[in-house]
Amino acid sequence: MKILIVKLSSLGDVVHAMPAVQDMLCAMPDAQIDWVVERGFAPLAQRCKGVGHVIASDLRRWRKAPFSAETRRAWRAFKAELQQEPYDAVVDLQGLTKSALIAWLARLSPGGQRYGLANQTDGSSFEAPARWVADVAITLPAHCHAVTRSRLLCAQAFDYPLPQTLSFGLHAAPGHPEDADKPWQSCVALVHGTSRADKQWPIDHWRALALRLNAAGYGVVLPHGSSAEEGVAHQIALNLPQAQVWPRLGLDKLTDALSACAGVIGVDSGLSHIAVALDLPHVQLYNFDTAWRTGPLPGSTRQCSVYGQPTPSVDAVWQAWLGVLSGAAAA
Repeated sequence: MKILIVKLSSLGDVVHAMPAVQDMLCAMPDAQIDWVVERGFAPLAQRCKGVGHVIASDLRRWRKAPFSAETRRAWRAFKAELQQEPYDAVVDLQGLTKSALIAWLARLSPGGQRYGLANQTDGSSFEAPARWVADVAITLPAHCHAVTRSRLLCAQAFDYPLPQTLSFGLHAAPGHPEDADKPWQSCVALVHGTSRADKQWPIDHWRALALRLNAAGYGVVLPHGSSAEEGVAHQIALNLPQAQVWPRLGLDKLTDALSACAGVIGVDSGLSHIAVALDLPHVQLYNFDTAWRTGPLPGSTRQCSVYGQPTPSVDAVWQAWLGVLSGAAAA
């Protein structure tokens, strides 16, 4: 069976869709699975075990100049690539108008069907065209983790029981930034950057946590994805005994660099979700009580979330970190 997955963005959402791919391969070992994703996240989809061809979309960029000659040329090339192969099943895991459009444009084999969401789940986006385009619209429980949402949709679409085990299938080749001062094998990555200001953790909290990590024998590394995040990273690292701001890295190299770390502590962001997918010891920080939907799944001894208002305390995060280290050692 040839299957096309449509999950365009964002970074965390792409990571959350990976276990559904592993479930499908477990139930249908001969399945050929392709993936349509925003170009910026294509390097990550290419790292997902079992994914064959990744079709990169530039919808975010095209919307800025929809009628330009460049956009028209790029759209024609994308559409030709999308329709090059017929699919036995097209699965829209996003449930938005833009993903429904791509699912509708994809070429079906004789007897092929499009599958999608029939309803919105708590805290997740959903738009009606996703249901209209689907040949088979699947109703899911309203209260549903983002990972479970995609897994359940695929399990019901292809009529297999949801596997008891969970795997993201994210491949990484552990390595370090080429111009890093030290390899930092015993380091903890502090993921401070997020696109939403209300998800941030105070800089003085990060510095206090970094000092505790240094005292415990860990180096601290600070990734960033923008000039603003780089500035915050330098503020956190200022005068710390063992701290380094990483150079800005592409998504594939950043995944490799994170995989070489002893663990990750971070806010609710795409990089934190990558840490979960890599099965690293990880503490995820929440200023809102939404970890049930996007945080580490219950039952993990290596990963956990910490919630606090207005933000989690340094002591709470430190104790959670010690807890995941104990869990990782026991495992």
